[in-house]
Amino acid sequence: MPVRIGVDIGGTFTDLVAVDEAGRVRYTKALTTPKAPGEAVLACLDGLGIDLRDVPLLVHGTTVGINAVLERTGAKTALVTTQGFRDVLEIGRGNFQRMYDLLYQRPPALVPRRLRLEAVERLAATGEVLVPLDEAALRRSLGALNDSGVESVAVVLLFSYLDPSHERRAAEIARETLPTASVTASHRVSQEWREYERTGTAVVNAYVQPTVERYVGHLREALAKRGFQGTVLLTQSNGGACTVDAALLAPVTCLESGPAAGVNGCAALGGALGGDRLISFDMGGTTTKCCLVDRGIPAMAEEYAVDGHPIRIPSLDLKEVSAGGGTIAWIDPGGALTLGPRSAGAEPGPVCYARGGTEPTVTDANVALGRINPGAFLGGRMPLDAAAAGAAVDRLARTLGITGAEVAAGILRLAGVKMALALRSITTERGLDPREHLLIAYGGSGPLHAAFLARELKIRRLIVPPSPSTFSAWGMLAADLRHDLVRTVFRPIDRTHPSWAARRFEEMLGELSGRLPPLARQEVERGVDLRYEGQIHTVSLHVESMEAWSGLRSRFDAAHERAYGYAAPEVEVELLNLRLALRAPVERPALVTLPRATSPAACREEREIYSLAAGRLVSTPAFVRDELRAGHEIAGPAAVEEPSTTTIIEPDDRLRVDTHGFLHVEIGA
Repeated sequence: MPVRIGVDIGGTFTDLVAVDEAGRVRYTKALTTPKAPGEAVLACLDGLGIDLRDVPLLVHGTTVGINAVLERTGAKTALVTTQGFRDVLEIGRGNFQRMYDLLYQRPPALVPRRLRLEAVERLAATGEVLVPLDEAALRRSLGALNDSGVESVAVVLLFSYLDPSHERRAAEIARETLPTASVTASHRVSQEWREYERTGTAVVNAYVQPTVERYVGHLREALAKRGFQGTVLLTQSNGGACTVDAALLAPVTCLESGPAAGVNGCAALGGALGGDRLISFDMGGTTTKCCLVDRGIPAMAEEYAVDGHPIRIPSLDLKEVSAGGGTIAWIDPGGALTLGPRSAGAEPGPVCYARGGTEPTVTDANVALGRINPGAFLGGRMPLDAAAAGAAVDRLARTLGITGAEVAAGILRLAGVKMALALRSITTERGLDPREHLLIAYGGSGPLHAAFLARELKIRRLIVPPSPSTFSAWGMLAADLRHDLVRTVFRPIDRTHPSWAARRFEEMLGELSGRLPPLARQEVERGVDLRYEGQIHTVSLHVESMEAWSGLRSRFDAAHERAYGYAAPEVEVELLNLRLALRAPVERPALVTLPRATSPAACREEREIYSLAAGRLVSTPAFVRDELRAGHEIAGPAAVEEPSTTTIIEPDDRLRVDTHGFLHVEIGA
């Protein structure tokens, strides 16, 4: 029977979900193999005994690209830019990225100054040619790099988003002069203004491109050897999926592919869960990510940064903090217990994994406090060393002069504080009330901490999906194929005719159409970025139809007043960007239906588990999730165990199992 597969490579574990035509879902996971990520994918396939000849579709998310940036293991990269703009990468915006951190140092540029070349050329801000491209001089400059070991070249010329002809020709010369190097032309990645952000985006793309090409090539070869003849798609930071060829042209669009897929899964489930406003809460092995979903639409961002490097592409508005199961606890020079940002990752992993780790992590604290059953982890395939976890925590406790239990509880509370700040940053800091949202908890560590966080933010209902540790992989199978294009135009909106805008949108649509495989149904979303004359920040509006173009001005005034508390109808409004998203909807996996419960849920055992709400060890009944049925209700305290995580139900909370196996937790006082 044909099987569709979703694979998510995380910092600690690689997760795989397989869904057949009857809607049956199987899950598995394996420790990530950082030096050869594809090996963990193959291990997951072997674990489920999947014959790849029966797989028509494999959707994949990977951290290969983002890890290359964070670990600075990407390609040796050169930059070609307009004469006089060689130092844009280091000058940046001149602002402080961490306003109150006196010790913070910006990371060095991904391209050293000696590898930044200046091209003699210049376009005016209107796009007209002021200085033609000096091809001979550029060829000489690039030729001098032949023995430098450069693997990739980014070409970013001033105002190329208005006229890419100079940049296109410079990229051709780079390919001719350095035939073994990858070449990124900025207009193929970003067609927006803001020279620093566009340069940063193109440089990151060039920096990760050879690494992603090697990884994808090895994975394709390994799959082909096993008989795979289906289609491979990669998930993107915008929550959609794309073909491998499209991803290889712009791997920067896939940096946040795994976390974005989890948010996409939440968006696909919103209707079934009975809530219009959701907060996705993904606590994995390395970090915690959260995002808002409103009426099935995830919050989007125009720009984000990876280790201080700007990425200006449409992406999900994810807030990420270093608070995962593998985040390391330590004592700072002032003698205070501190958490992160370092992580134990997959190698060596937390101390309890018995793979060489020596520093206590959040997972070790959970094991030491009885919140994870060490003998049931991964269904017993990977027993955890509870004694080693406790000993690691005790070493910190002796330094601090308190008990190991107090240190372990302190580690969990520190993690809770960091995660609560992240959740508040996307709700209360934006004028939104978290109490009006449902909290969807997933990832290997999410269900362990979600009840505490819900109580902190006064959220009344928490939902845990089936197999939460592999939920992002499930979300990949719910991802539509999608491509986004943003083009800067700079025009007064009152003097912009709808027919002109329609032609520009058609040009953008033509550019995107070749990036999607031929499918029966495609959907187009149009939008604009508007601002008052002289402003820096913009307001984005959807354009439902070109007939509604004339109403954009009044809609902008109203939207600006909602966002900033005032409107200025007498000030001219500028059309800054046109936005176009092309989507091809895919069939989402069907939800399973559990049989109805005919008797109360049976407790497997009762043991002492630390309650974050009560602040002490509490005698807690433990249940096996696979034994729960639709309609079962359990009063807290309780623990619901499954192979890769545990859902903690605090005292005064109450759990209900719905028809599709989702755990609904009502948070008490």
